[in-house]
Amino acid sequence: MAFLFEARWSPYLVGVGIGVLCWLTFLLSDKPLGCSAAFARTSGMLESFVRGKKAMERPYFKEFFPVVDWEWMLVLGIVIGAFLSSTMSGVFSPSLVPSLWVSTFGPMAFPRLVVAFNGGILMGFGARWAGGCTSGHGISGTLQLAVSGWIAVACFFVSGVITAFFIY
Repeated sequence: MAFLFEARWSPYLVGVGIGVLCWLTFLLSDKPLGCSAAFARTSGMLESFVRGKKAMERPYFKEFFPVVDWEWMLVLGIVIGAFLSSTMSGVFSPSLVPSLWVSTFGPMAFPRLVVAFNGGILMGFGARWAGGCTSGHGISGTLQLAVSGWIAVACFFVSGVITAFFIY
């Protein structure tokens, strides 16, 4: 179990783990693995807290009812797991401005937070518009040999390379 304390895990071991998780997801819920619906459900829970039952009149929340479900718990598990992994490996180091950002754009925290916030909004909007996120299309789509999943993965990589080229 020494690998649990390593900063970087074997990609083969992680790939097998993700494959088993996907298999269990299909077996137990008859749904593909995905995370973006959990964020939509959270926004519905927040809106229903503010607006009450009027929030449930939205057609979107009739399809994705705002409740804590297994996808929501998966996102929580990802956050907790990432924290535990970084802590156990000794690389946990919270910072508002990562060193790569500082070397390119400077040490100001506010622009970094604005970019991160807006990037999160755009990614969430894109994931819901596309009907799924990178785990939904990239992992679950490709393991089902769906052409759309393979196209999505190609687009993820190409757009990531182009973005990194322009930013860094």
